[in-house]
Amino acid sequence: MNIGIFTDTYFPQVSGVATSIQTLKNDLEQKGNTVYIFTTTDPHVDKNTIEPNIFRLGSVPFISFTDRRIAYRGMFHALKLAKELNLDIVHTQTEFSLGLIGKFVAHSLKIPCVHTYHTMYEDYLHYVLNGHLLKPYHVKQMSKLFISGMSGVIAPSQKVYDTLSRYGIKTPMTIIPTGVDLSNFTQKIDTTTLEKQLHLTNCQPILLTLSRIANEKKIELLLQQLPNLISHYPDIMLLIVGGGPDMDDLLVQVDRLRIQEHVKFVGEVDHDHVAPYYHLADLFVSASDTESQGLTFIEALASGLKCVVRSSPYTDQLLNDPALGVTYQDPKQLAYLVIQYIDHPNLFDDPKPRKQKLYEISADLFGDQVLEFYQNSYKYFLRKKLANEPLKDGQYYDD
Repeated sequence: MNIGIFTDTYFPQVSGVATSIQTLKNDLEQKGNTVYIFTTTDPHVDKNTIEPNIFRLGSVPFISFTDRRIAYRGMFHALKLAKELNLDIVHTQTEFSLGLIGKFVAHSLKIPCVHTYHTMYEDYLHYVLNGHLLKPYHVKQMSKLFISGMSGVIAPSQKVYDTLSRYGIKTPMTIIPTGVDLSNFTQKIDTTTLEKQLHLTNCQPILLTLSRIANEKKIELLLQQLPNLISHYPDIMLLIVGGGPDMDDLLVQVDRLRIQEHVKFVGEVDHDHVAPYYHLADLFVSASDTESQGLTFIEALASGLKCVVRSSPYTDQLLNDPALGVTYQDPKQLAYLVIQYIDHPNLFDDPKPRKQKLYEISADLFGDQVLEFYQNSYKYFLRKKLANEPLKDGQYYDD
């Protein structure tokens, strides 16, 4: 198949969406398909750089997310390219500029258009005039409008699926968790160089959180619990990997709590180089309750790292055995759970749950499920086209 993926977010931007798309692209190509990425320009990519099968459209920073971008031109150029590439299907990964261009291209070429709904926008409304302009109702209407006319929607988790169902989405949907290229994380990694670089010792407890540093990740809750952990482990260290708009607020909090010696802000790390951080740490921790697919959680599991993260429908389903990790409702529970894992490092080492989970989160299974979804969506597209009317439930899967 010739597959066109349309996304506002792609490397070198650091995000779970960019990682998900690259993982899918690599696996689909390994299975004999050709994948073309239509995305935004990026200030870190020279305009003369040759990127095979990647097409960048002129863009500007996106309103409140200045580290994200939105295309302002290129619709007809994208259509011309798509015709020349003889696309079989369009797969949009954003509801904004490139998503709209993807829908236009698919409609013009009379080919199926499917969508992955990555972001729970109701959790991000505070970014627009502190939540005074947009309300959950607007998110519902925007989502229904964008998805209308699609041949299928991928929900990365049950949480996303339930949300779209609540919005009244009638387009055929399926749950396909984002996979991970396990080879980057399951292999043994020598972390000696990284330890020296970060001035750490191999005997001190190390906690890791890796995410965009922004309000919705609630990193401040991790910092609030750190003094309790310091009283048990005087040399404990929290590594915060990532960058974002709320870095200064966290630095102020660290000074106020006087925990400067126990927190290291590593900054953004290229995705190709994050694996050693997982292997260096003893536990992965998170206080975010907005995750719809939590790729960092999956990467931690693939690295053999147990997780202590905030409870949500997604994390409760992912971490269904203490050999993988645990979830908590109240941030005050975090310290207690971390202590249990650090004090009893070999108590929850049953290999079977991890082996099963690694298969469930593998890029190979991810790619297979997406290809099957493409085929079902193509059937739905043809039946809808022939029937010239909406299809009833069940017709989506009929041969």
